Amino acid sequence: MARRRQPSGRKRRTREHVIADMSANFVERKVLECGHVLEIRTKDYGLDATLVTFDADGEIENGFCELQFKATDHLKVSADGTTVAQRVSSRDLRSWLFELFPVILVVYDAVEDRAFWLDVQAYARNPGFDTDDVRTVTLRVPFSNAVTVEAVQQWRVLRNRVRRERSSE
Repeated sequence: MARRRQPSGRKRRTREHVIADMSANFVERKVLECGHVLEIRTKDYGLDATLVTFDADGEIENGFCELQFKATDHLKVSADGTTVAQRVSSRDLRSWLFELFPVILVVYDAVEDRAFWLDVQAYARNPGFDTDDVRTVTLRVPFSNAVTVEAVQQWRVLRNRVRRERSSE
Protein backbone atom coordinates (compact mmCIF):
# COMPACT_ATOMS: atom_id res chain seq x y z
CA MET A 1 0.00 0.00 0.00
CA ALA A 2 1.37 3.42 -0.98
CA ARG A 3 1.85 5.81 1.86
CA ARG A 4 0.43 9.26 1.51
CA ARG A 5 2.92 12.06 1.85
CA GLN A 6 2.39 14.42 4.75
CA PRO A 7 1.69 18.01 3.68
CA SER A 8 4.73 20.23 4.20
CA GLY A 9 2.76 23.40 4.82
CA ARG A 10 4.37 25.11 1.84
CA LYS A 11 2.42 26.87 -0.88
CA ARG A 12 1.30 24.65 -3.71
CA ARG A 13 0.84 25.12 -7.42
CA THR A 14 -2.74 24.03 -8.04
CA ARG A 15 -4.41 22.83 -11.23
CA GLU A 16 -6.08 26.27 -11.41
CA HIS A 17 -2.64 27.92 -11.50
CA VAL A 18 -1.46 25.56 -14.23
CA ILE A 19 -4.45 26.04 -16.53
CA ALA A 20 -4.43 29.81 -15.97
CA ASP A 21 -0.86 29.88 -17.30
CA MET A 22 -1.85 27.54 -20.13
CA SER A 23 -4.61 29.93 -21.18
CA ALA A 24 -2.21 32.88 -21.37
CA ASN A 25 0.30 30.74 -23.27
CA PHE A 26 -2.36 29.59 -25.75
CA VAL A 27 -3.41 33.16 -26.57
CA GLU A 28 0.15 34.48 -26.61
CA ARG A 29 1.13 31.90 -29.22
CA LYS A 30 -1.65 33.09 -31.57
CA VAL A 31 -0.63 36.72 -30.98
CA LEU A 32 3.04 35.97 -31.70
CA GLU A 33 2.11 34.13 -34.90
CA CYS A 34 0.58 37.44 -36.08
CA GLY A 35 3.76 39.36 -35.26
CA HIS A 36 2.18 41.18 -32.33
CA VAL A 37 2.92 41.20 -28.59
CA LEU A 38 0.85 40.11 -25.61
CA GLU A 39 1.95 41.85 -22.42
CA ILE A 40 0.92 39.62 -19.52
CA ARG A 41 0.23 41.49 -16.30
CA THR A 42 1.87 40.36 -13.10
CA LYS A 43 -0.51 42.41 -11.00
CA ASP A 44 -4.08 41.52 -11.88
CA TYR A 45 -6.83 44.04 -11.19
CA GLY A 46 -9.49 42.48 -13.39
CA LEU A 47 -7.53 42.31 -16.66
CA ASP A 48 -4.78 39.84 -17.45
CA ALA A 49 -3.04 41.08 -20.59
CA THR A 50 -2.70 43.84 -23.17
CA LEU A 51 -2.46 43.19 -26.91
CA VAL A 52 -0.02 45.52 -28.66
CA THR A 53 -0.05 45.38 -32.46
CA PHE A 54 2.31 46.36 -35.27
CA ASP A 55 1.65 47.30 -38.90
CA ALA A 56 3.05 45.53 -41.97
CA ASP A 57 6.29 47.52 -41.65
CA GLY A 58 6.73 46.45 -38.02
CA GLU A 59 5.82 49.86 -36.60
CA ILE A 60 3.83 49.94 -33.39
CA GLU A 61 0.17 50.93 -33.75
CA ASN A 62 -1.65 53.25 -31.38
CA GLY A 63 -4.19 51.78 -29.04
CA PHE A 64 -4.53 48.26 -27.68
CA CYS A 65 -6.96 45.55 -26.60
CA GLU A 66 -7.29 44.37 -23.03
CA LEU A 67 -7.78 40.66 -22.37
CA GLN A 68 -9.19 38.69 -19.47
CA PHE A 69 -8.55 34.94 -19.34
CA LYS A 70 -10.81 32.35 -17.74
CA ALA A 71 -9.51 28.79 -17.76
CA THR A 72 -11.45 25.65 -16.99
CA ASP A 73 -11.36 21.86 -17.09
CA HIS A 74 -15.18 21.86 -17.19
CA LEU A 75 -16.48 23.93 -20.09
CA LYS A 76 -20.14 24.87 -19.56
CA VAL A 77 -21.78 24.41 -22.96
CA SER A 78 -25.30 25.68 -23.67
CA ALA A 79 -28.08 23.16 -24.33
CA ASP A 80 -28.08 24.04 -28.03
CA GLY A 81 -24.29 23.67 -28.21
CA THR A 82 -23.64 27.14 -29.64
CA THR A 83 -22.19 28.99 -26.65
CA VAL A 84 -20.04 28.59 -23.57
CA ALA A 85 -21.39 30.05 -20.34
CA GLN A 86 -18.86 32.02 -18.32
CA ARG A 87 -19.63 33.72 -15.03
CA VAL A 88 -17.82 36.95 -14.27
CA SER A 89 -18.03 39.34 -11.39
CA SER A 90 -20.33 42.30 -11.99
CA ARG A 91 -17.70 44.54 -10.48
CA ASP A 92 -15.10 43.43 -13.05
CA LEU A 93 -17.64 43.66 -15.85
CA ARG A 94 -18.65 47.22 -14.98
CA SER A 95 -14.97 48.18 -14.97
CA TRP A 96 -14.43 46.58 -18.40
CA LEU A 97 -17.36 48.51 -19.85
CA PHE A 98 -15.62 51.81 -19.01
CA GLU A 99 -12.40 50.86 -20.81
CA LEU A 100 -11.75 53.07 -23.84
CA PHE A 101 -10.42 50.23 -26.02
CA PRO A 102 -11.88 46.75 -26.54
CA VAL A 103 -11.95 44.22 -23.73
CA ILE A 104 -11.80 40.62 -24.89
CA LEU A 105 -12.88 37.80 -22.59
CA VAL A 106 -11.10 34.53 -23.43
CA VAL A 107 -12.46 31.24 -22.10
CA TYR A 108 -9.83 28.51 -22.30
CA ASP A 109 -10.83 24.85 -22.36
CA ALA A 110 -7.80 23.08 -20.86
CA VAL A 111 -9.13 19.60 -21.62
CA GLU A 112 -9.38 20.23 -25.38
CA ASP A 113 -6.64 22.90 -25.57
CA ARG A 114 -8.87 25.44 -27.27
CA ALA A 115 -10.27 28.86 -26.46
CA PHE A 116 -13.19 31.09 -27.36
CA TRP A 117 -13.52 34.87 -27.15
CA LEU A 118 -16.09 37.58 -26.61
CA ASP A 119 -15.99 41.34 -27.25
CA VAL A 120 -17.36 42.31 -23.85
CA GLN A 121 -18.37 45.88 -24.71
CA ALA A 122 -20.26 44.83 -27.86
CA TYR A 123 -21.99 42.05 -25.89
CA ALA A 124 -23.11 44.54 -23.24
CA ARG A 125 -24.86 46.64 -25.90
CA ASN A 126 -27.42 43.85 -26.40
CA PRO A 127 -30.96 44.82 -25.35
CA GLY A 128 -31.79 43.75 -21.83
CA PHE A 129 -28.19 43.39 -20.70
CA ASP A 130 -27.92 44.51 -17.07
CA THR A 131 -25.36 44.28 -14.29
CA ASP A 132 -27.37 46.11 -11.61
CA ASP A 133 -28.08 44.44 -8.28
CA VAL A 134 -26.23 41.20 -9.06
CA ARG A 135 -22.85 39.91 -7.92
CA THR A 136 -22.10 37.85 -11.02
CA VAL A 137 -23.21 37.86 -14.63
CA THR A 138 -23.18 34.88 -16.98
CA LEU A 139 -21.82 35.78 -20.39
CA ARG A 140 -22.51 33.60 -23.45
CA VAL A 141 -19.35 33.15 -25.51
CA PRO A 142 -20.05 31.81 -29.04
CA PHE A 143 -18.31 28.61 -30.09
CA SER A 144 -17.93 30.29 -33.47
CA ASN A 145 -15.48 32.74 -31.82
CA ALA A 146 -12.52 30.37 -31.61
CA VAL A 147 -9.22 31.99 -30.63
CA THR A 148 -7.14 31.70 -33.79
CA VAL A 149 -4.68 33.87 -35.69
CA GLU A 150 -7.70 35.25 -37.58
CA ALA A 151 -9.36 36.13 -34.26
CA VAL A 152 -6.29 38.12 -33.19
CA GLN A 153 -6.51 40.05 -36.47
CA GLN A 154 -10.20 40.65 -35.78
CA TRP A 155 -9.31 42.10 -32.35
CA ARG A 156 -6.95 44.47 -34.16
CA VAL A 157 -9.81 45.53 -36.46
CA LEU A 158 -12.03 46.16 -33.41
CA ARG A 159 -9.30 48.28 -31.83
CA ASN A 160 -8.78 50.24 -35.07
CA ARG A 161 -12.51 50.95 -35.29
CA VAL A 162 -12.51 52.33 -31.75
CA ARG A 163 -9.39 54.39 -32.50
CA ARG A 164 -11.02 55.90 -35.63
CA GLU A 165 -14.23 56.69 -33.72
CA ARG A 166 -12.27 58.40 -30.95
CA SER A 167 -10.19 60.46 -33.39
CA SER A 168 -13.33 61.76 -35.12
CA GLU A 169 -14.92 63.00 -31.87
